[in-house]
Amino acid sequence: MNTPALKGKLYLIPTTLGEMNPDDVLPQTIRRAIDFIDTYIVENEKTARRFIKSVHPSKVQADLKISLLNKHTEIAEHNAMIAPCLQGINVGLMSEAGCPGVADPGAAIVKIAHEKGIQVVPLVGPSSIVLALMASGMNGQSFAFNGYLPIDKGEKKSALKNFEKLSSDKNQSQIFIETPYRNNKLLEDILAALQPNTHLCIAADITLPTEYIKTLRVADWKKTKVDLHNRPCIFIIHKM
Repeated sequence: MNTPALKGKLYLIPTTLGEMNPDDVLPQTIRRAIDFIDTYIVENEKTARRFIKSVHPSKVQADLKISLLNKHTEIAEHNAMIAPCLQGINVGLMSEAGCPGVADPGAAIVKIAHEKGIQVVPLVGPSSIVLALMASGMNGQSFAFNGYLPIDKGEKKSALKNFEKLSSDKNQSQIFIETPYRNNKLLEDILAALQPNTHLCIAADITLPTEYIKTLRVADWKKTKVDLHNRPCIFIIHKM
């Protein structure tokens, strides 16, 4: 009787949230995983290779097999990316920054892995969403991550007011993000749309030397100057 071949595992490998020493925020399990994994699914090959080199300088780059998963990737390609696991090969899934599968296209690959009976192994690393919530002073028992807000000004205002109402009705912190070059405009829109006593946390450049995390009432933010242009930010609101 032939014994079925063992399947490889899908390792979810967190990356740093910016240019910094990986040893400052990543545990040794990341280095050990990269040591034995040569097949990867990533958002950007150049930055993924640079990250792997920073964590494991002796890793032979020529040995790496890398598939790209981003907004240009066809859904039909997903099965091929996970196929090595069915052949007994371990595969590493990496986000461009932070944790794979959280506000990240990698969730689609994880879903297929479960469907095919492939073991999914999440590794410990920084999540900007969780770190911002931890530092916000807002409700960590009940919260929602809402992704990006609408670009249309009217729709954005409606979304902000809806989040404000949800935070009050459910005592639930509402978390969202924006494309970094639009951060300053989003802050203007937030301050114009929300009530003065609603609390707003801005968490920028989390874990980096320029880290900025502050929670104030909207009325107090209107008296505070901060430049968020091109800085990765998490925004959290809560009407107490």
